[in-house]
Amino acid sequence: EEGINEGGSYCSWIASGTSYSTHGVQTIPFYIYYSMFGFQRIGDLIWAAADQRTRGFLLGATSGRTTLNGEGLQHEDGHSHVLASVVPNLLAFDPAFAFEVAVIIRDGLKRMYTDREDIFYYITLYNENYPMPPMPAGAEEGILKGAYKLKSSPEGEDRPRIHLLGSGSLLREAVRAQEILREKYGVAADVWSVTSYKELRRDALESDRWNLLHSDQEPRKPYVVQIFEGDDWPIVAVSDYMKLVPDMISRWLPGRLLSLGTDGFGRSDTREALRRFFEVDAECVVIAALWQLAQRGKVDRGVVKRAIEELGVDPGKLDPLIS
Repeated sequence: EEGINEGGSYCSWIASGTSYSTHGVQTIPFYIYYSMFGFQRIGDLIWAAADQRTRGFLLGATSGRTTLNGEGLQHEDGHSHVLASVVPNLLAFDPAFAFEVAVIIRDGLKRMYTDREDIFYYITLYNENYPMPPMPAGAEEGILKGAYKLKSSPEGEDRPRIHLLGSGSLLREAVRAQEILREKYGVAADVWSVTSYKELRRDALESDRWNLLHSDQEPRKPYVVQIFEGDDWPIVAVSDYMKLVPDMISRWLPGRLLSLGTDGFGRSDTREALRRFFEVDAECVVIAALWQLAQRGKVDRGVVKRAIEELGVDPGKLDPLIS
């Protein structure tokens, strides 16, 4: 992985412009490397690839700031999706499950090699073993647009309600938080898998621009507005990346979104310790959700204090951003 990233064939492909043919068979480039290294060590070549309208897949392995422990801070990536967000023709995805990866790659093959779109893909892949569930019915469109509902709360419950957004391996923390909220604190949560904050933002910006230039026509609604309209539930987003990543959609969810992320250096320790350090584990998601609800008068503020004690979160712990 590092050899590909630091020279040789990876750099050769990314500087070459596009796919090539060997004996009449088209070769489609897939390059997998440590996600931490890509945008740092060969960032200029990624921009060169964008300028040359390269097509292909960059696969950022061992991604996230808490998924790979024991190899030091140089392997803990919490920011490549921030860097990927500024390359105009690079589509960036942060999938959690194998079926999401399959849907994204299949669509990428069609768009790049059948439709001949001048785009290329950055897909982050994690270093953690966990069960791969079957794809929910009707999820494909949302996977490609950037978000779909993974697990609904039971209908008809007279409980405070909230949306939980999860990405990559931390989607599982959002699912675990859903269970804790319901069982211990009487809160109903819908869990969403967010596969691409960049795609959600791109669609919203396109809608805003169209509305600006077509003021005499029915306004378009961004996809991120459509999926959350009809309720005023607060939203908590958690990912293995900096808070800047989910914050990319905050302007279209005014006053509703609270982002949790891995801002800071972190420590080379167990996944569980790293996630508690960054305050992105299920227990911290629960506390953030209760805080969001307390801000709106949906639960008593004392419930937040009780949850901090019951879930074993130290309110005096160091701020991960500066420690």
